Amino acid sequence: MSPEMAGVAGLIALIVLMMLRVPVGIAMIAVSAVGSLYILRPASVFFTLGSNPFATASMYSLSVIPMFVLMGMFVALAGFGKDLYAFAHGLVGRFRGGLAMATVAASGMFSAVSGSAVATASTMASVALPEMRRFRYDEGLAAGCTAVGGTLGILIPPSSILVLYGVLTEEPIGRVLVAGIVPGIMTTLLLMTTAYLVARFKPELAPLAERREDEPDLWRALRRTWPIPTIFAISMGGIYQGVFTPTEAGAVGAFLCLLMGIITRRLSWSGALEATTRSVQITATIFLITIGGKLFGFFLALTRIPHHLTAFVEGLDVSPALTVAIIFAIYFALGAFMDEIAILVIMTPITYPIVTALGYDGIWFGVLTIMMLLTGLLTPPVGMICFVVASVSKTPLQTVFRSVTPFWITLIVAAALVIAFPSLALYLPGLMR
Repeated sequence: MSPEMAGVAGLIALIVLMMLRVPVGIAMIAVSAVGSLYILRPASVFFTLGSNPFATASMYSLSVIPMFVLMGMFVALAGFGKDLYAFAHGLVGRFRGGLAMATVAASGMFSAVSGSAVATASTMASVALPEMRRFRYDEGLAAGCTAVGGTLGILIPPSSILVLYGVLTEEPIGRVLVAGIVPGIMTTLLLMTTAYLVARFKPELAPLAERREDEPDLWRALRRTWPIPTIFAISMGGIYQGVFTPTEAGAVGAFLCLLMGIITRRLSWSGALEATTRSVQITATIFLITIGGKLFGFFLALTRIPHHLTAFVEGLDVSPALTVAIIFAIYFALGAFMDEIAILVIMTPITYPIVTALGYDGIWFGVLTIMMLLTGLLTPPVGMICFVVASVSKTPLQTVFRSVTPFWITLIVAAALVIAFPSLALYLPGLMR
């Protein structure tokens, strides 16, 4: 069997293992070890298996992930999500579909200090859904806008997925993170517009809210939520201005979130301990997947599959734009069956060399990759965020999947805009010091 055929067999074996629910990181490590042993001498493979995991886990660029995860956990457990929702409610709650718009807006703001799709979705589901039920919103619309708002957690920095892309491709982490700001804001506004249009054309789904005595006060909510945009501005602004490295920005953000939680007495010591414990668990999972992804990339390099694919694509008589469209169609199809991190670590070593060889910017491709992964978070049968929202809200899963359809289309439109106008992702990184 040639190395190329060994690579194809390895890809099939990896898919089979994941279908058998073997953890993604372990599946990639197992396939990489067996496949590499077939191609190389055992001594070389064992050396790689011994040194590569340590080298990967000790990468300085990866140290930003536990900091961003910890920052998000502090914010979630301190209950700032409720204040963000109250502020967004005060801004747009009086419009038709205002509560749905507020849910998306609050999710975007929460994502600015969370970086986790699951944390954003679960927090907003527990905060926003009871309020929308109180105002007699349709159960499906309420769950749908909560689910799609959760996807913003992996696009708006700080995003662990953006960091992981930077590690896999060796693109500058700071520039990759900053590149997600404008597309993230744009996507949030488009999703809010979609919520408004759905309520406008189907008013029975979102009754016009009557003013109540307990309606959130905008300025009171602003006084309670100002730390969130401030912390975001300090951490992301520090990266943008070259004051902080991404890791330092994450550490500063995590410390400020902890400090605000303690000062406002909204985060107990037991809560801080729980946040730390959860952060360690999430970070360990991400690191295991990253190590598996690096080893799998080493195995693919041995098979020369990325090289052959790049040469094949360059030899095709098709436009580079069509090639990129085909790649994203593959991402879209995979999103219906696989976890977004698994797609990223498996596909990036294959697609990144192709895209950059065609002359496209690697940072632009990274932002677009994440935007395509957003659709996978909502696409059945996997649709992880839909599962989270259905579980928290006790809404039938099929209702959630059906209700996210217009928002899912909006995510495609947002990605198309970034494809048509690359400066949306590249303008801010181009100004960085």
